Amino acid sequence: MFPGLGKGINPRKMAAMMKQMGIDIDELENVEEVIIRTTEKDIVFKDAQVTIMDAKGMKTYQIVGTPQEAAREVKIPEEDIKLVMEQTGSGGNEARSALKETKGDIAAAILKLSKTG
Repeated sequence: MFPGLGKGINPRKMAAMMKQMGIDIDELENVEEVIIRTTEKDIVFKDAQVTIMDAKGMKTYQIVGTPQEAAREVKIPEEDIKLVMEQTGSGGNEARSALKETKGDIAAAILKLSKTG
């Protein structure tokens, strides 16, 4: 990437070159954990080291650590549970279970309980 620089690059020289190009790199101190949330899972880094690279106002975060994945629990609003109960005549636990199984899909939960009930 940088002509004339071999494998044994001097870290100070690299830092100076990056500074000349307008790139600043800083480590974020005292990071306790980093969580990346997707709709289906959480990726948690409890031993994270975070580096911020600022290149002309565009910040890039780099995370180094050991990731642990955990499936996300679907949060079911009480209104959804009540609606499923009203539409199917089922109890609260049944409605909640059906909504969890259908990942919060009200129509699918109602159909599921209507077929089994």
